[in-house]
Amino acid sequence: MTATVNSPYGQQRSALRGLPAGGRVFGLPLDHGPLAPATARHAVRPVLEGWGLDGDRVYDVLLVVSELVTNAVTHALPPVTLHLHATTDGSGRVQVHVTDGGPRTDTSPVPENWAAARPEDEHGRGDVIVSALAGPAGTTAGPDAALDGLIDHWADLDAA
Repeated sequence: MTATVNSPYGQQRSALRGLPAGGRVFGLPLDHGPLAPATARHAVRPVLEGWGLDGDRVYDVLLVVSELVTNAVTHALPPVTLHLHATTDGSGRVQVHVTDGGPRTDTSPVPENWAAARPEDEHGRGDVIVSALAGPAGTTAGPDAALDGLIDHWADLDAA
């Protein structure tokens, strides 16, 4: 499966960079809005169950998906695209990638963004949650980031 994402500048490029060949791949473009995290969770659950993850691992991956997508909707420009990659080499890893259009330059909350509009004590723990559940995690600007503005936020989870 080759997936592409459109940058804020209308360019297309491969959305799966730095992923090992082989394995299982799932991609989902998301609306840049408050329903994106729920949409992602509802779409991802049956995929993870179909890949054979147990209930605890599915829950952990769904929580990381929700946090990364929420951060993209809250802090970044569109597009927002989710990709999952599960290894089939016996290592039992699931990589979660959320590609977004890069940081918003306007620091005011997006009016329809419920997360940014919530009181301070009701948000701001996403990075701590991802760090607790995932092994390596980070942010990677693609080789064309200066041209297309796309940024990948990723987390690598134990699925075994």
